[in-house]
Amino acid sequence: MNEEIEDILYREEMSLASTSKRATAFLIDELLLSFVLVLALWDSFAAAKDTQEMIELTNTFLMEFLAIKIIYQAFFVMQYGASIGKLVMKIRVIEIKTLQNPNVLSALNRAIFRVVSELLFYLGYLWAIFDPARQAWHDKTAKTLVVNV
Repeated sequence: MNEEIEDILYREEMSLASTSKRATAFLIDELLLSFVLVLALWDSFAAAKDTQEMIELTNTFLMEFLAIKIIYQAFFVMQYGASIGKLVMKIRVIEIKTLQNPNVLSALNRAIFRVVSELLFYLGYLWAIFDPARQAWHDKTAKTLVVNV
């Protein structure tokens, strides 16, 4: 971890969120958004004859689902510093320079690069496991950290 980040965390008496807390928050958010998708398309899912039709239905709405994920992440991180999953896990996202909730552009940047990382086989998330500051690609591009509350 670079010295600037270490100094900020020490001075502000903050600690980085663990990988397990971040992973749990991710799972909570994914389950929540998947539930919303299934709920919105319930009639179509109920009419599907087999798993293949359900997969085709889900693929039909992939772009809309990705847009919902971006809007959800950007709004909650900008407004509250955390998604619902992060709130449950008592962690939050902060901008490194201000130590506050990310602004609109940072939150949107972070949300977009989260989806990009997911589409690239979650490589950006894997990166965070080996990064000393536990920053995934979306944290690096938005210049954010995830800390314990």
